[in-house]
Parts: sequence; structure tokens; C-alpha cells
Amino acid sequence: MKQILLSYEKLLAGIDSWFAGAVRSYPEQIRCGKGCSGCCRALFDITLLDALYLQQGFRKLSLPVREKVLAEAERRVAELCRQWPELSHPYLLNHRSEGEWQELMPEDDETPCLLLDSEGHCLVYEHRPMTCRLHGLPLIDISGELMHDEWCTENFTAADPLALAGLQGEFDRFFREEVRLDRELSLQLFGKVIYELDTLIPAALLIDFSDIKLRNPADCAPP
Repeated sequence: MKQILLSYEKLLAGIDSWFAGAVRSYPEQIRCGKGCSGCCRALFDITLLDALYLQQGFRKLSLPVREKVLAEAERRVAELCRQWPELSHPYLLNHRSEGEWQELMPEDDETPCLLLDSEGHCLVYEHRPMTCRLHGLPLIDISGELMHDEWCTENFTAADPLALAGLQGEFDRFFREEVRLDRELSLQLFGKVIYELDTLIPAALLIDFSDIKLRNPADCAPP
């Protein structure tokens, strides 16, 4: 899995480069920056590949910090399991329909991410999930295709970002590479290619990748 993680790290670096370029192009329109954590709230799904990569960064934290975060992760996962009794290790969401995931991820949840420190900084910033790196700006492919039409309300208060060419990125290539790596990871972990595997950040910290099994592989088959 080392090569998969190296390839994913390269992919994430490309996304970071796009975001940094967007900020350089429109510094007065983009408020995202260090310590800005207004969007780091509630639960949201991340890929199993993100979970594996997140753990690499988490292991670099000091033992006292890890213990504190893990205690909160265990508390939150226990609460999730009370809502979804069948949600057990490796804590994959895919045995339910995506529409039902919203039961665990209500839009009005303002609970801060458990990986934020007291000043609103991400403890694992260099290993944060892809969705965290993409959040805040609309995603416009270099082909002109609009792939995501939402952005942080603190950004672009005096301009229409959908009309700004400097925001375009290679999102079709980014997402195709992500899918390829996701499938390669599933093949190494489970011996079969699986279309998509998703979890949540608190659960991601508790996954034991040395002893990971699908409860029912058929539950995670392509739609």
C-alpha cells in the first residue's frame, strides 16, 4: 500500500497547487487561510483511502494528543453506532444507501471536527482528506465543465466565481486518478475491486487496517 499512498500524496499535492494558484489569482476574493475553520464542522464522508492517509499523519502527533483525540473519536463512534447498530468495524457507510447517510450527517450539525486544536488549526493538515482541500471554491474543470457549484459564503462576496477562469483545474483528471487509487486499495485490502468505500473522520481513526474485512462484500458492489 506504500506505493498507493505515495501516488495519492502526489495527487493531493496537485490539488493543493490548484488551490494555492486560485488564492494567488484572487487574494481579495478568497478568505480561506490558516486558522479559518468555519467549514470544519459536522460529519461528512471520506474515502477509505483518505482514512488510511489520515492515519499516517495522526501517528505523527504526540501521544497525549493522540490519546485525547482517540477518546473523543471512540465517544462519537459509539453514538453513531447507537443510531446505526450495524455500523461496526471497519465502519463503512456503503452497506446503506447514500440517501440514508444523511441520518448520520444532518446539515444543521455544528460540531467541530475532532482534529481541530484550540485555535482552529487542523492537527493533521498535511494529511487531511481530499474533500477538505477542495472545499470553499467551486470546482470548474479546464474543459469548462462545472463539477461542483457551491462555495464558502465568506468567499467571492463581490464577484461571480463561475465567471473566473483562474479557478479552473484538472478536476476530471484528479477524480479519475482518485477512483483508480481507491479501486487499487480495495484490491489490496479485500482481494477484489470495489467501486467505492466511504467512512467518517472519527471512525477513520479507529480502523485497524491490519485486520480489515468486509462484513458482506456484496453490500459494497457497484450500483
